Amino acid sequence: MDNNEKTSEKITKWLLVGISVLFLAVMLLLPLITVITEALRSGWKVYAAAVTDEYTIKALLLTVKVTIFAVIFNTVFGVFAAWALTKFQFRGKKLLTTLIDLPVTISPVIAGLIFLLIFGRQSPVYFFLMKLGIKVVFSVPGIIIATVFVTFPFISRELIPVLEAQGTDEEEAAALMGAKGLTIFRRVTFPHIRWAFLYGVVLCAARAMGEFGAVSVLSGHLRGRTNTLPLHVEILFNEFQYVPAFAVSSILVLMAVVILVIRSVIEYRGKKEI
Repeated sequence: MDNNEKTSEKITKWLLVGISVLFLAVMLLLPLITVITEALRSGWKVYAAAVTDEYTIKALLLTVKVTIFAVIFNTVFGVFAAWALTKFQFRGKKLLTTLIDLPVTISPVIAGLIFLLIFGRQSPVYFFLMKLGIKVVFSVPGIIIATVFVTFPFISRELIPVLEAQGTDEEEAAALMGAKGLTIFRRVTFPHIRWAFLYGVVLCAARAMGEFGAVSVLSGHLRGRTNTLPLHVEILFNEFQYVPAFAVSSILVLMAVVILVIRSVIEYRGKKEI
């Protein structure tokens, strides 16, 4: 390789690196810096008052609650679906694979409207649920359903490639030795997929905490009752309370940073064991 080719390669490399850094600075770092500076613009007292406000605390607790439910439901579905799709042959397998990806292709707002039609007053399901004392629209169960819908591909999509690469030889050998299904999964399958599983859980949690569109449609924006943190930020911003809005946004930023650190640790540990 002559000097001209080396020079050209270096120019190309640093040009690509520069474009990437510029893009990240404009799209990620600048918004983060803006959130932090605007949140602290009026001082620490105003910031502390905003993040410890009664409605902020309730929105935070609801966000955590919805995230926990979404992760639990999607863990059960994701593990079962991934195991079924990779270890068994059955009719409708391609259809199930397609349906798993459906929430990725549908706008969250459209998903919210769909659930509004399913569980709203115009639906026969509404009167059946009312007789059972169950309210979905403009209540916490509706928020959980919407969040579960938009997040359920994350865990299964992380597990499927790992299970496909693993094959079925070890499970078949364990079955021949007399091991039962649950024992095979716990002793043979899960050790191979645990890092992919944890990675999927982290992605699911991150998506659930930041969900806005579907939740906005189904929540009814009832302050202190059905407002998650993203919805609370929207209400504060619409009321021209810019500093409190950015202060509450900083909580989401902090949660995102924690999720990012956890994800990086899981990714590092997973690669280290490969």
